[in-house]
Amino acid sequence: RPLSFHTAFCLLKRGSDMARDLNDILKKTSGLLALADRELSFISGGDFAGFRQRTERMTDLFIAAMFPLFAGEPSGQLPERRRDGYLKEASEILLSALKQVLPDDAEADAVLIRFLEQLPEVEQLLHKDLLAAYQGDPAARSADEIILSYPAFPAVSTYRLAHVIYQEWVPLIPRMMTEYAHRLTGIDIHPGASIGDHFFIDHGTGVVIGETTTIGSHVKLYQHVTLGAKSFDVGEDGTLVKGIKRHPDIGDHVVIYAGATILGGNTKIGAHCVIGGNVWLTHSVSPGKTVLARSEVMSDAMLRDNLPYTVFDDGPQQSRLSAML
Repeated sequence: RPLSFHTAFCLLKRGSDMARDLNDILKKTSGLLALADRELSFISGGDFAGFRQRTERMTDLFIAAMFPLFAGEPSGQLPERRRDGYLKEASEILLSALKQVLPDDAEADAVLIRFLEQLPEVEQLLHKDLLAAYQGDPAARSADEIILSYPAFPAVSTYRLAHVIYQEWVPLIPRMMTEYAHRLTGIDIHPGASIGDHFFIDHGTGVVIGETTTIGSHVKLYQHVTLGAKSFDVGEDGTLVKGIKRHPDIGDHVVIYAGATILGGNTKIGAHCVIGGNVWLTHSVSPGKTVLARSEVMSDAMLRDNLPYTVFDDGPQQSRLSAML
């Protein structure tokens, strides 16, 4: 049935009043948000429009310059002009970003040059990481498969690039790079971590590697491994103390299985250790030990001492309990 003139007029007026009320609420909300933003003293207030997108583009270009297949190029030799194009665009983006976060342009120029000089070394490290993935996963059929489909490849590649920039004491950029990889892969590697060659993360989802973690060579992690902080020191003003050692040290030739959690700046896992799935560790483990969760192996000693884990000398096949933490 057609609306009467009066009904139509009332509906139009109500809509107009709602629009006016909504505009008033939006203006008030915007003002409150701006006020709250100004009150956060640790926000720089710099102009970072498009900064994240450019950083992500830069990261992909640097990886593509080293591994053209990553950008969808043929897996053979990339023409020099194409590689030069990737490097040129990525370097221009990085230089622009460095000039935004560093105090003077000369320092930004110097950081860029040192970064580019280290790229061949980064590429060699990534070749070793690819080899570790191929040798460490029976499901891996080729390097191409690892580059195109394994989440560890972009995560570790991005980390290795970001780590070089992090070592130059550059703020913001390295963390944005690794958080880009984190969003893509579910693997969270802080750019400050120190990781040796032949590093492989299998599956990868949920892996966390903290800022002050050190990892030796030939180390393999599985999904949901956490190398984190046990606790945080607090200053006199009640804020957390930054810049101190908080995360564990992992020796060479260590394997850490799914769901294991290793915490603390004083925790050291010796070379050739195997850390079983779902183990929770806040103490050091001497070299050559195998650590299993309580649910994996039940022993009289474990029941007596009520420990959540046990340590074997030569691997889980040994029935003799030889060491307890």
